[in-house]
Amino acid sequence: MSGSLPDPSPSDPEIARLKSALAREERISRALREVGVALGTTLDLDDLLELILKRLTDLLEADRSTLYLLDETQGDLISRVTIGSKVRSIRVKIGYGIAGTVAKTGKPIRVHNAYEDPRFEAEWDLLTGYRTTCMLAAPLKNHLGRTIGVIQVLNKAAGDFTDEDEAILTALSTQAAVAIDNSRLFLSLIQKNRQLLDTKVQLERKVRDLELLFELERATSRTSSLEDLVLAALSAAARACDARGAALLLAEEDSGDLVEYLLDLDTGGRALERRAAKHGEGFLAAAMSAGEMLNVTAAENDPRWHPDVEGAYPFHVTSVIAICLEGQLAPIGSVALLSKRGQRGFSSEDGSLLQLISANTSTALRLFRASEERERSARLTSIGRLLSQVIHDFKTPLTVISGYVQLMQNCDDPELRRAHAAKALKQFDVLQVMQREVLEFARGEQTIFIRRVYLHKFFSEIRSQLSHEMDGRAIDLEMDIDTKIVARFDEARVARAVHNLARNAIEAMAQTGGVLRIAAKMDGDELLIQVSDSGPGVPEEITGRLFQSFVTARKKGGTGLGLAIVKKIVDEHGGRVECISSPTGALFALRFPQPPPKERGAPSIPPPAGKLGGERPLA
Repeated sequence: MSGSLPDPSPSDPEIARLKSALAREERISRALREVGVALGTTLDLDDLLELILKRLTDLLEADRSTLYLLDETQGDLISRVTIGSKVRSIRVKIGYGIAGTVAKTGKPIRVHNAYEDPRFEAEWDLLTGYRTTCMLAAPLKNHLGRTIGVIQVLNKAAGDFTDEDEAILTALSTQAAVAIDNSRLFLSLIQKNRQLLDTKVQLERKVRDLELLFELERATSRTSSLEDLVLAALSAAARACDARGAALLLAEEDSGDLVEYLLDLDTGGRALERRAAKHGEGFLAAAMSAGEMLNVTAAENDPRWHPDVEGAYPFHVTSVIAICLEGQLAPIGSVALLSKRGQRGFSSEDGSLLQLISANTSTALRLFRASEERERSARLTSIGRLLSQVIHDFKTPLTVISGYVQLMQNCDDPELRRAHAAKALKQFDVLQVMQREVLEFARGEQTIFIRRVYLHKFFSEIRSQLSHEMDGRAIDLEMDIDTKIVARFDEARVARAVHNLARNAIEAMAQTGGVLRIAAKMDGDELLIQVSDSGPGVPEEITGRLFQSFVTARKKGGTGLGLAIVKKIVDEHGGRVECISSPTGALFALRFPQPPPKERGAPSIPPPAGKLGGERPLA
């Protein structure tokens, strides 16, 4: 027989205690597992906290549990309770009440008799009709150890809360703090993602708007007519907002009459339909008079729909969005998008885009009109200058005519009178040519009549005409002309060019006197005509723009067209003009390309008159 004693068996109370503890541990473990699973599967913070509080209440065999969260902006603890059918917020200052003290100290508190504890605030019991006996409160601390709230458990069913209850509450409060931190982080990420998405959408919209405005600006800057500008604006607006068509109403500057331009994208959108419009008829006129945006979904049911306007469009108008075009003092018109594709009506984004387009279109229209006004003013100024030039240029032939008429008056020889009359009549031809040339210059036209010209005869007439121009002045005329040359050019135009150069030279030497020299010869395949003087030369300030229109200096009453006309005449002949200037005089060289000798015809027989070189008229 063995001498060992039998193992002692636990008593029934001990077994019962152990079973109870095991059941409690199983409940705690199950609660922690449920909370852990919920942490990984749910994103709803309210549902998660409700689960934690429910499990905590069951584990601690309490009557209810309350969660307070820290409101960092106010420095309060806040919780929500249901009183009757209303949900009310409870706010507790940090350091006041049981929950406020736990939030301030960061340590759990157990209260055996609430009404005997001076920290207890009984006003909520009075408000809700609830009777608090014992309490257990623990702080919620995040992963950084910072208190973010308080969990409070009320009225244990069997006695007071124990150390074990406090340990359970601390464990579950950690889970609650993790849930709150995760939820806040997730909500923050969601909010930031939403903000990023909103920012992305706004940036994409801004980029689209900028691209549209850039395209519109580039298109309108290249337009040379009002129709091109309107077409560019309507095309950009209709395509950007996916409309079937677009229309623009414009008030005429002078009369105030309305003109409507219609663009139909169904036909390709490459041409405008222009029609007269009336005040008060249609959506465009309504937007112009109202001075604000109109956005109509069911166009035909709107009282502003007009059968002679919208009803006359080549497509069915289902929706309209229109806005006025602002002028400096009053609206100058309006622009509209017609029939949104695939949708019932135009959106607010379409309206914002149309506002941008209308503002740019209005600016472009005002600039275009201002440019047209400047061009009209410039044309009137040019016409005045041209008339001044014509009057100035008429002096020479009129002086010649006057001289020959006086000679005829004092002449009894019929033959000589006829000769004087013929020369006077020829000056009328010169006047007619001058008039035609000035008009052609103003219009930018180019018509020349090339024919064979005998240089001896050509320059003899020029010498005769310049003699009257220099009469009474201390200016000598020297001419060095190769009289054997028969050249090809427009006789009237080249004579005009030489006269302009000679007249400038005479004006330059009017005060001091001097020598005017004209020479002509062949230089290779070019006819070279030179006009020089012994005056003060060309002023430095106009040297670089000497042949531009309306450039003049030192010449009282000058219009600045003389040299511009010279260059135009030489350019029409395919030649070039050069200027060499110094303080002792200026030389202008005109070069006219000539065909080969065989194409010019047989060499001419020199006229019977002598050589022109060295001849000088009487001063």
